[in-house]
Amino acid sequence: MKNEKPASGQDPDLNRKQDQPPDRADRKVSRVGTEMPPFLVMDVLDRANALQRQGRSVIHLEVGEPDFDTPEVVREAGIKAIREGHTHYTHSLGHPELRETIAAWMDRRYGVEISPERVIVTLGSSGAMVLTYQAMLDPGDRVLMTDPCYACYPNFVRSCHAESVRLPVREQEGFQYDPAEVAAELAGLGARALLLNSPANPTGIVTSADRLCELVAVTHGRVQIVSDEIYHGLTYGESPHSILEFDPDALVISGFSKLFAMTGWRLGFAIVPEYLLRPMQKLQQNLFVSPSDFPQFAAIAALTKADEDIERMRRCYDERRRLVLQKLAAMGLNVLVEPTGAFYVFFNVSRYTDDVLSFAFEILEQAGVALTPGVDFGPHGEGFLRLSYANSLENLEEGLDRLARFLADCEADR
Repeated sequence: MKNEKPASGQDPDLNRKQDQPPDRADRKVSRVGTEMPPFLVMDVLDRANALQRQGRSVIHLEVGEPDFDTPEVVREAGIKAIREGHTHYTHSLGHPELRETIAAWMDRRYGVEISPERVIVTLGSSGAMVLTYQAMLDPGDRVLMTDPCYACYPNFVRSCHAESVRLPVREQEGFQYDPAEVAAELAGLGARALLLNSPANPTGIVTSADRLCELVAVTHGRVQIVSDEIYHGLTYGESPHSILEFDPDALVISGFSKLFAMTGWRLGFAIVPEYLLRPMQKLQQNLFVSPSDFPQFAAIAALTKADEDIERMRRCYDERRRLVLQKLAAMGLNVLVEPTGAFYVFFNVSRYTDDVLSFAFEILEQAGVALTPGVDFGPHGEGFLRLSYANSLENLEEGLDRLARFLADCEADR
């Protein structure tokens, strides 16, 4: 089964035109702009949407965005803030009330006491990533991360003209760092930071407390730990641990998009060690001025009034997760380490293909199911597909049935 469409779902003539050198000296594109790879999940989404415009039925299991609306109590707080005139610049670090609420949330959830002065409110967790790496990295500095990992991590580093060092991790270990391998890598690397992500994208794996302790032990005094905790709260079993429970000088990045279904509000935060606070504040002032005003009051409501809403959403995700694992197992696609966080399942289809990017587009074109190719998350994602179960049970049932029929046809064609 061959996909006749270009893998990106885009016009190949347009791609060729973009790759041609400019014919004028003032049209030079930067090295970062030229070398930045595409975010493949968005290419899948673009092609899926194009098929839908043609009248095709497509089940979206590619994008990692909650399918729930922002809880009403949060929306009402945002509307109230607009009506009260909260439509202006704020303190460059964010409203003190929200920073205090975030500190209280960390204490309540993890027993971690932090000063609100260490909290920076940002334009999404991506904004926190930008500030973090701009403050930490000089050209040529290195950041250690897993392979596979969230697709945009290397590109945040790339934008600083620094280097991502990808440490291959294994399916049978849930694609988690091996502390001994981290220690060996750091011995000859001279890295500036170690990037953690738990619960993880694309795998949905939650790193245990014991593993976090071991990682802190092998990195202490050698690199700055940066922990992306954006999926905290979306777990199904043992609760995740914040890295701040084990390393008070770690830097935590999080936000409101995933747990509170607030992607469009574009609000995140970072909890930073004191030596980075002023540098990140200056960067925020210059790059973003301040975080948005009225969304910060919605975020306060999310942290203080939305517990029932987030628990309802969490239970729905868990029901969907169990359905996905059951139906994948029925297809012979067993996941070696059960994902117990976020809303993703990362599953191995290498027996069907050695080119998972093309394979993902074949599934989309022929079965009408949008999935993310594993190579979006690094070279060691080859042979895997990521499924997002941020969709209804009905759509998950239909999408997985379509996938099963497609794979049965693949078997029959052999």
